[in-house]
Amino acid sequence: MTNIDNLCINTLRLLSADAIQAANSGHPGLPLGAAPMAYALWAGHMVHNPKDSAWQNRDRFVLSAGHGSALLYSLLHLFGYNLSLEQLKNFRKMGSVTPGHPEYGITDGVEITTGPLGQGIANAVGMAWAESYLAATFNRPNFPVVDHYTYALCGDGCLQEGIAAEAASLAGTLGLGKLILLYDSNNITIEGDIALSFTEDVLKRHDAYGWHVQKVADGNDVDAVSAAIEAAKAVVDRPSIIEVKTKIGFGSPNKQGTASAHGEPLGQNELAATKLNLGFDPEEFFHVPPEVRDHFAQIAEEGVKKQVTWLEMLAAYKSAHPKEYAEMQRWHNGDLPDLLNDENFWGYEDGSSATRTSSEKVLNKLAALVPNLIGGAADLAPSTKTVMAGRGSYSAQNRSGANLHFGVREHAMSAIANGMAVHGGLRPYVAGFFVFSDYEKPAMRMSALMQLPIISIFTHDSIGVGEDGPTHQPIEHLAVLRSIPNFTVIRPCDAKETAAAWLLALERKTSPTAIILTRQNTALLAETGKGALKGAYILKDSEKAAPDIILMATGSEVELICKAHDVLRQQGIDARVVSMPSWEIFEEQCREYKESVLPKSVTKRLVVEAASPFGWERYVGLDGGIIAIETFGKSGPAAELFAEFGFTVENVVAKAVKITNG
Repeated sequence: MTNIDNLCINTLRLLSADAIQAANSGHPGLPLGAAPMAYALWAGHMVHNPKDSAWQNRDRFVLSAGHGSALLYSLLHLFGYNLSLEQLKNFRKMGSVTPGHPEYGITDGVEITTGPLGQGIANAVGMAWAESYLAATFNRPNFPVVDHYTYALCGDGCLQEGIAAEAASLAGTLGLGKLILLYDSNNITIEGDIALSFTEDVLKRHDAYGWHVQKVADGNDVDAVSAAIEAAKAVVDRPSIIEVKTKIGFGSPNKQGTASAHGEPLGQNELAATKLNLGFDPEEFFHVPPEVRDHFAQIAEEGVKKQVTWLEMLAAYKSAHPKEYAEMQRWHNGDLPDLLNDENFWGYEDGSSATRTSSEKVLNKLAALVPNLIGGAADLAPSTKTVMAGRGSYSAQNRSGANLHFGVREHAMSAIANGMAVHGGLRPYVAGFFVFSDYEKPAMRMSALMQLPIISIFTHDSIGVGEDGPTHQPIEHLAVLRSIPNFTVIRPCDAKETAAAWLLALERKTSPTAIILTRQNTALLAETGKGALKGAYILKDSEKAAPDIILMATGSEVELICKAHDVLRQQGIDARVVSMPSWEIFEEQCREYKESVLPKSVTKRLVVEAASPFGWERYVGLDGGIIAIETFGKSGPAAELFAEFGFTVENVVAKAVKITNG
């Protein structure tokens, strides 16, 4: 390590510590301890261009240990990304682009939102997976137009999370050789020494997963870290983990190696002592020596040159392989065919079928129309009906398969999809039983926070699961997903509404979507169709100027209220039937449309949904009612369960009569 390297590393350390002290909040331990390995990676190996942070063929960096964000911001600033020194001074302050944990779309150069520990490792797996699939699809001899690494930095806490184990196991199975994980091994968590709770041999675990493993004994030995990264890059058939032994809070005379260095500012006196210890003036804050700025600028220029070289190759690729070039651009632009006016897309045979089966038909129509659609299930593809015929299965032996097999790893599956989405070029979908959305919730929340258009297919949507019983019958799950900000939930009632759900999901560019599907059969209703694109619409209307009552439902219960409508009419009650597959889509419509479907003057309303009633109050008001489920389900045949819980024409009619007669 040269003198300039040492000066650069200490500048990174102290910029981070100053930012944390200015905020009087943050985590100085990781930046002080991990700065040498971060510098070794960014200065010696990362291929990136600070002047174009969206360059397609850049290396990706994921800070899984997102609490160390001050280090990432210091790196981005010194390398010349659009992150000023003033923004470092505004660390963790309202309105800044330097939030407490890295956020995708907020800070130039931040590849993905991290903070919930372990998810970043799964995100990195998704990025590396996307790179390998795109490379297999578009690269040609002498034209490696997709050729980059994914690096992640994690800590002890990340590796204790179950999602890290899920993702690492899968990455090893798939042999993702361009994934390199730097493990900041400092033996400290918030509660103290990791021996209290974490005594396993991490490298042996990853060796068993099929990873290439290395250990660097001294985290301050930049040359050793760099050599380990170089060795990892040479291994093309396995992901790599490098355990780097560091001291948390390095350089702090009184906090180095202690738990207190993890999550609280050093304090003015300790910060001054740390600066003295590292050879800096304790009276200077946010100081960057001129030679440090020059050194980082020189390194950044190498990235500019590498992008220029790549662009020259891309131009030659366009000339030699014009069809592949045009297709690659379409994938990255997110271009979609005109599905709205495609008669085949909306055409389905009459009859009764589960909406999961309808979804399978829609998906396989889309597989031929949207070639960058890619996805799979958590070992449930035959049950969720999410296999694309003729598209192959991705594996270590077949990098071009579009059907992805995640294994029984729901949490990692969704976080991996997030990594694929931010990588660019692909439209990922994931699938599972609806009750297991509980396992995916943390990653789905991050999808919504990052505004990623992930498509989640959830089948077995209610007590209609039947004999598997209450452990597998989702009750509160619709309410949970509907409560997530910027998350779209669609529960279609038949094949045509299922087609609408897929179209809506594909067209949403800044919101993830969950399509909720039945195991039980539903009828193909004559009145359904493109009206579902508005989230709610009238299927059957009253003959009066204003209906006596409005019946609302989603999914399989729409057929039920249609039948109840006919019985009520025979009893002299004129009802309006509204299918409401998506609250979120409906709320996006203009006020006039919403009033036309649910006029405020009609206060007699009844909702029917085989799930928790939570949230429906906004649509039924004080004079309405809800037929729903407020307990867990039971084990038994689906038809018997629906009758047991009141989902019958007779009960809907009785409840509607009672509400109408007030």
